[in-house]
Amino acid sequence: MEATVPDERPSAEGPATFREVFAQHEFRAVFAAGALSWVGDYVAKAAVTLLVYQQTESVALSAAAFAVSYLPWLLGGPLLAALAERYPYRRVMVACDVIRMALMLLIALPDLPVQAVMVLIFAATLANPPSQAAKSALMPQILAGDRLVVGLSLNSSVGQAAQVVGYLLGAAVAAIDPALALLINAVTFALSALLVRLGVRDRAPVMTTAHRSHLLRETGQGFQIVFGTPVLRAIAVLVFSAMLFSIVPEGLAAGWANRNGGGDLGAGLAQAVIMMANPLGFILGGLLVSRLFGPSRRLALMRPLAIFAPLALVPALFDPPPLVVALLAALCGFAVAGMLPMANGLFVQALPGEFRARAFGVMATGVQVTQGLAVLITGVLAERFSIPLVVGVWSAAGVLLMVVASLRWPDHQTVASTIAAASAANAASPAGQAGPAPGGTPAGPPEPRTGDGRRRHAVS
Repeated sequence: MEATVPDERPSAEGPATFREVFAQHEFRAVFAAGALSWVGDYVAKAAVTLLVYQQTESVALSAAAFAVSYLPWLLGGPLLAALAERYPYRRVMVACDVIRMALMLLIALPDLPVQAVMVLIFAATLANPPSQAAKSALMPQILAGDRLVVGLSLNSSVGQAAQVVGYLLGAAVAAIDPALALLINAVTFALSALLVRLGVRDRAPVMTTAHRSHLLRETGQGFQIVFGTPVLRAIAVLVFSAMLFSIVPEGLAAGWANRNGGGDLGAGLAQAVIMMANPLGFILGGLLVSRLFGPSRRLALMRPLAIFAPLALVPALFDPPPLVVALLAALCGFAVAGMLPMANGLFVQALPGEFRARAFGVMATGVQVTQGLAVLITGVLAERFSIPLVVGVWSAAGVLLMVVASLRWPDHQTVASTIAAASAANAASPAGQAGPAPGGTPAGPPEPRTGDGRRRHAVS
């Protein structure tokens, strides 16, 4: 009998509903823990920047206190993420939460020197890569099929919502007492650790002692699997390209809002509206696209949405008022959020389970670096040219880049073969299989499908 090629289309099981996803008790625990720790993180960022500014009256040092939280990803994100492969994912997540809780309590001590605050913030954020990598790798063990895609969408959306809520809450509380905001963050980490410890089943580590090699070699294998596999490489290019353009309005919001005094809104409100627009659009896009469209339609929309993301920002060339700028940024965020969950779902299905945490580290680091470079380059260009011109031309170049990335997407046979190979590898490895389905029966490896990519944060 002639061997059949796995179908590139999503499985016929979907579309999954939010109720089906939340019916899985382990997902509820991970979802709630993630929301708590994310809100706490953004509360702490707002508090630390204000705390440093109050002590030094230096805008540069205050900005440095904010930026230091990104250094672990830039300096060693993939290496730290590779550690998550060596230990049970639940243990990694709980340990990272406990470490961050303890360090936040230390930062909240009165009259702590600024240098000590910087060091402790850096130490606390060192726990982010292994914690997020473990969470990303755990998700396919909890959810299967279209439930995984919907679950990833929910996680992405709550992360964006946490950013908005955390910054607002952090700024409000920090204005009264920065130390209180840091204590709130410590409490969120403690609750997160408790939720994961009690709500997530313990599983054996993906990488046993017998399979370990040098940590640098294991990290290099993460890069090799992502960029050496055509399907994963195509997803990475699509995701990194999306991040290259969607972050720009948020990064240039202060300068944009202060042009002409922010118009009718005033500079301060205009900046806030522009900065919040992309996360709000992301929340709506992630929830609506995953809820209103089935797996096949989401797959068909993935590449058109990738092209629409930078296209939505091209009208910036006409120097619109801040409210219109915010609308364009929201449309861009909506398109990115509609694309990413399907891209993430494909990435997981095309990736052998033993590489999940390491591949997530590669993707998350790429997202951080891409976003940082985009803001840095457009910021330098905006020193010489007008911001509307820079954003409009930058986004037009993004449309061309996305068109090329979409046209170079791997063909049906390549995608199907990659998914089939990963499914076979995961079926042979208990660590690579999805966890029990909501009904209690083993879910097994996901049905073959197509398309994935990443964020923030793949990734997620």
